[in-house]
Amino acid sequence: MPAPSLLYGTAWKEDRTAALTELAVRTGFRGIDTANQRRHYVEAGVGQGLAAAYRAGVVTRDDLFLQTKFTYLPGQDHRLPYDPAASLSTQVAQSMASSLEHLGTDHVDSYVLHGPASGQGWTPYDTEVWAAMANERDAGRTRQLGVSNVSLRHLQQLAASGAPPPAFVQNRCFARLGWDRAVRVFCRERSIVYQGFSLLTANPEVLRDPLVVEVARRSKATPAQVVFRFALAVGMLPLTGTTDAEHMKQDLASETLSLSADEVHAIESLAG
Repeated sequence: MPAPSLLYGTAWKEDRTAALTELAVRTGFRGIDTANQRRHYVEAGVGQGLAAAYRAGVVTRDDLFLQTKFTYLPGQDHRLPYDPAASLSTQVAQSMASSLEHLGTDHVDSYVLHGPASGQGWTPYDTEVWAAMANERDAGRTRQLGVSNVSLRHLQQLAASGAPPPAFVQNRCFARLGWDRAVRVFCRERSIVYQGFSLLTANPEVLRDPLVVEVARRSKATPAQVVFRFALAVGMLPLTGTTDAEHMKQDLASETLSLSADEVHAIESLAG
């Protein structure tokens, strides 16, 4: 399944995860993002929500793009999806096996490294984990690989290593930092899909900006819809984690908005 235009993010939903995942699918989302990191996600709840949607005949597994993540030990709490004493390669394999069980599937569409081991650069730990993730892809347990929470330096060092490139890069995207322009350019030049998250929560000032408010008024849309349409226009794959049914509908409908090239450029230039 190719990635759809928007992904539904399942972080921070706790005991509402199953119901919200099912609601997102019923509303029309065909891409679901999760992680095998109990600290912030309930991946098993995502699987329960998907199973309910399958039982109701809303979708089949083949209709969906499912993305999950491998998270290093420092990003986890005590509820681990792998043996912390095992090698990193074994941890990747154990985490994937756990994810497939949680999600009730024999493969995911994208398997993402949930942040490198160090903020300073790509390390030998990342090299080992990336190779293990590539093994999961070669075995058919994931279709594609991705990496999240990365800097341009991380990506440059990964590329220089000669390792397989990611199909996806997922970052928190701040307007005041140019909407992560340098990383987006790197991705565009290499046909890597850039996934942007926290587009609304990281950018409250953009939702209040007079330009965005005016475009929303003219389009009979919400400022949030304008931001999502802007993201699509500059080549991002946006994530939304809304828990509101009406906002789910609005977020999906943002694809139909019309923005001029000048408006896209102006929004992209809102960085302080």
